Amino acid sequence: MYQTTDGLMEVRIQDVTSTKKTSGGETISHNARIITHVDTKKHKLISLLTNDMSSDPNDIIAIYRQRWEIELLFKQIKQNFPLKYFYGESANAIKIQIWVTLIANLLLMIMQKRLERPWSFSGLATMIRITLMYYVDFYSFFNNPEKDWENMVISDENPPPQLTLF
Repeated sequence: MYQTTDGLMEVRIQDVTSTKKTSGGETISHNARIITHVDTKKHKLISLLTNDMSSDPNDIIAIYRQRWEIELLFKQIKQNFPLKYFYGESANAIKIQIWVTLIANLLLMIMQKRLERPWSFSGLATMIRITLMYYVDFYSFFNNPEKDWENMVISDENPPPQLTLF
């Protein structure tokens, strides 16, 4: 690899050919290329093997990054919203359940970004499940849970007097 004027490493491209002899004595060859680039976030060299010989290496790197983001989304959904079974049998019912899962995931991601206190996504999803049926100011509660939880417990121990008609 060579350094650019900015001090970063350039993309290295290696053309490779793999060959195999078949049982009939015929030789099969396959052309590919290895694209090696520096991931500046992880400080690692990443090597990608592709048989796309015509695309620009930067396009292939961008496609790989987008594909990896999709894989991370699927992993997050599988871990936090397990779809062990579907509630309906029709294609429409399955689509609705998947869309609801994606919307819930998006809402949790938005909430996680807006919170001042750092929460892991799975921890936030678990706490939302626990507190979903309570009347709670979520942003206040998740930014300072100890204080708000204490107030909730105190108010449950000393409920306000009930007004009765008789």
